[in-house]
Amino acid sequence: MRSENIKYVTFLSVIAACGGFLFGYDTAVISGTIVKVAEQFQLDVIQQGWYVGCALIGSIFGVSVAGVVGDKYGRKKTMVAAAVLFSMSAIGCTMVNSFSALVFYRIIGGIGIGVVSIISPLYISELAVTRLRGSLVATYQLAITVGFLGAYWVNYHILEYSSALSPDATGFANYIFGKEFWRGMLGAETLPALIFFILIFFIPESPRWLISKNNEAEALSTLNKIYIGKEAVNQQLSEIKTSIQSAVGSDWTLIRKPGIFKAIVYGVLIAILGQFMGVNAVLYYGPMIFESSGLSGGDSLFYQILVGLVNTITTVIALLIIDKVGRKKLVYFGVSGMLISLVALAAFFKFGSTDYSYLLLIFFLAYIFCCAISICAVVWVLLSEMYPTKIRGVAMSIAGFSLWIGTYCIGQLTPWLLENAKPAGTFLLFAFMCLPYMWIVWRKIPETAGKSLEEIEQHWE
Repeated sequence: MRSENIKYVTFLSVIAACGGFLFGYDTAVISGTIVKVAEQFQLDVIQQGWYVGCALIGSIFGVSVAGVVGDKYGRKKTMVAAAVLFSMSAIGCTMVNSFSALVFYRIIGGIGIGVVSIISPLYISELAVTRLRGSLVATYQLAITVGFLGAYWVNYHILEYSSALSPDATGFANYIFGKEFWRGMLGAETLPALIFFILIFFIPESPRWLISKNNEAEALSTLNKIYIGKEAVNQQLSEIKTSIQSAVGSDWTLIRKPGIFKAIVYGVLIAILGQFMGVNAVLYYGPMIFESSGLSGGDSLFYQILVGLVNTITTVIALLIIDKVGRKKLVYFGVSGMLISLVALAAFFKFGSTDYSYLLLIFFLAYIFCCAISICAVVWVLLSEMYPTKIRGVAMSIAGFSLWIGTYCIGQLTPWLLENAKPAGTFLLFAFMCLPYMWIVWRKIPETAGKSLEEIEQHWE
């Protein structure tokens, strides 16, 4: 008989993972609005990059403060703050009347992305039972991919509605879903943001955080719901308390300890290198890349829906096998496939033609499959597992900060790369970046599947 209440832990994980849906929607919805916003506000390629990249500036700020805020005020209150930021951003983007105001509200949403990218997986990892921790944290990544798919679906159908609309149509709905349909695409995030805000009030605070703040009574209340039997609860309580009590010193003193510092450096490297392997370039600029091959705007958005669908299905597969196969094996398989797919994409753009556009789609879907089953599923799991409880928030913020710096650079540079290095050169660059990522995971990162957070902490120390 199992000593864990899996249904309850899954319930908590799914609610926390809803932050990932908002992350995914806010990140991917931009892809369907770039052309129209650039046309309406007469943006050049640098300004287009800024339109995409401004939210990433917000994300960089969000991850910078998320760990400190989460460690001080708790995981739950920090997620509430993120839900408020997403709501403000969605409503603001719907109503703006200038490009500068649009950028401002995109930055607000970006702060929300940065906060949930740290706090949601961190919360799940601290609640999850050891044998299912990888799968439960991966629900966050699954929620991100569902957010991507939701954004692509909304973009496609709003564009269809807009195209069928009479030029003489009037009214607010026709204005935001028709004439200036990008407003409806960005504003549709309001509903899931409000749902996330409400749901957070139905989950408890992380017991590990509560114990670190000497609130053992409330922590025990939650542990009694997660674990079945007094012995199992007391064992978990003892392990958590021992781990926290052994972490003597300030946050920055602990970070400077050789083993912990090494873990943070490797976390930073896998976070930032992962962004230079092209996944966010595909998510942000997929329709633009498809159109550059000769496809129409509608076909490009439909192809992007297929990309999102494969991303979601593959993440479900990764969620089911990550604790059985292990984190490192998934990376070896997936990154090898990404490298091959990227080289194939570069070859298509160099030598292919629109007569064989199905090959372009096949190569894109193969790349997304390999990416979703490896680095996308693994990175947040690893980052949420690698650090001691006392500094987990701060350490994840450092790694997350690096990830969003890389994401911002890709968001800002991709239009320039596509224009100057062309798609072929851009995809070859992404393929080359797969090599150092693979080496770091092979040589420097331990396998964490099947180990408790306290055991992983002991490895680094």
